[in-house]
Amino acid sequence: MTIIKIDHIGIVVQDIDAALKIYRDALGLELTKTETVAEQAVKIAFLPIGESEIELVQPTSDNSGIARFLAKRGEGIHHICLKVDDIEATLAQMATQGLELINKTPRTGSGGQKYAFIHPKSAHGVLLELYEKP
Repeated sequence: MTIIKIDHIGIVVQDIDAALKIYRDALGLELTKTETVAEQAVKIAFLPIGESEIELVQPTSDNSGIARFLAKRGEGIHHICLKVDDIEATLAQMATQGLELINKTPRTGSGGQKYAFIHPKSAHGVLLELYEKP
């Protein structure tokens, strides 16, 4: 198991267009892609910064997990994503160390990347996402 880098930081926003006025227009970050993930009821905008990205996440449904997060906690950092070389081995090692896994087996994203989440209870209040890119 090797953690390679911070892949991205996920930030929940009420309105991606309004958030882009800060991240793209004021900070000068380039918007490289937006996508809607129907399965998770979110719209996502990607803004690279160095070797990592800022991922703006907007709910597209009032009853999604992201919408519940937004209603409870407001806008702000949602998760930190770590790029790993072998997600299955990383999950197995974390499980043996007693961490609570939200996803015991990885899911596959639109770009073919495998991802899984570690519960914030196990990471001092931080939702961690693991990524293995193809």
